[in-house]
Amino acid sequence: MRTLFTSAVAAVLLGAIPAPQSGFSIQQIATVDGARELVAAPNGDLFVGTSGQDVYIIPRADAAGAPGTPRVFAHFDDSPAAGVAFSGNALYVGTQFSIWRIPYRSGDLRARAAPQKLASVRTSGIARDHVTTSVAVAGGVLYASVGSSCDACRPDVDGTRATVGRVTGGVYQVIAKNIRNAIALTANENTGSLWAGVAGQDALAADHPYEIFDAVTSHAPVADYGWPTCYENHRGGGCGGVAIARVVFPAYATPIGAVFYPQNPGGRYAFPARFKGGAFVTLHGSWHGPPYVAPAVVFVPMRGDSPATPVDWNDPRKQWTQFVGGYQDGGSDRRIGRATGVTVGPQSDLFVADDATGAIYRIRPK
Repeated sequence: MRTLFTSAVAAVLLGAIPAPQSGFSIQQIATVDGARELVAAPNGDLFVGTSGQDVYIIPRADAAGAPGTPRVFAHFDDSPAAGVAFSGNALYVGTQFSIWRIPYRSGDLRARAAPQKLASVRTSGIARDHVTTSVAVAGGVLYASVGSSCDACRPDVDGTRATVGRVTGGVYQVIAKNIRNAIALTANENTGSLWAGVAGQDALAADHPYEIFDAVTSHAPVADYGWPTCYENHRGGGCGGVAIARVVFPAYATPIGAVFYPQNPGGRYAFPARFKGGAFVTLHGSWHGPPYVAPAVVFVPMRGDSPATPVDWNDPRKQWTQFVGGYQDGGSDRRIGRATGVTVGPQSDLFVADDATGAIYRIRPK
């Protein structure tokens, strides 16, 4: 059973906001109900995808002082409008059944034109399980990810479910399949590759399967991730040729957002050198327990598209460190929030969203 807590009760339990690593400050700069994925425009405005029908914009989110008030940037007759990505002169949005493009000029505070539909997903029309669509632009190519309609089933209700795809010419073209819920979709802009953090299935042996984070475009299409019968290091009959992930997290951690830190960060809020080129991943935490896996923002040191520490299939905690914690009271279900979207601003600070409280946090070196 899922347990929900109001932010007021949570604040009494654990304190008002989560805590970053020593040497960093965190500030809540806005509240957007149901905040999901984040992306920053080059001028420092911040786009916020949501679990509703609207994408918001927070003006001057990257400014030295206080940001502007959040406002609706675009409305869709489809929800959730959770996925957002930015490239060149356009904002891309993933809603439950469609992928959209909105033309953009620096300083726009509302969509200057009606969203243009680029492709359809969940073509069966069945709205069941894993209804968010994530989007990312990697190497100049627009990609999206669509979760499965179930915990463990095959075949799924249509060919777009449990996939990652390239969006081109009005078509969603699958490049990875049998990938249960690749919700943390992001570009490694240091290399041009596409990465995905994937939530694994339930009801397996305790502490399994590990959640995965992998460079999808490092595999020849159509990459097969083996869900639901093959997982982790995919040993055993019938799993030959299945893609094996480069990074793992504990079972039920639920990677939901990711961003790669620039190899050569600019701006006044650049992080220390040890963060260059690494990946920040938001873990939403488990919805069931006990024990409940805690939400967190974690950091994975990288060398290009290779993790600094290789996968240890006996320990899913070796490749990363916690960067922001304090969301949860031990292994209980008492929480102050659940991390969702994460992005880097043009001044090289970090933004993190929370869909439980709607908080948008800004993290900077002290």
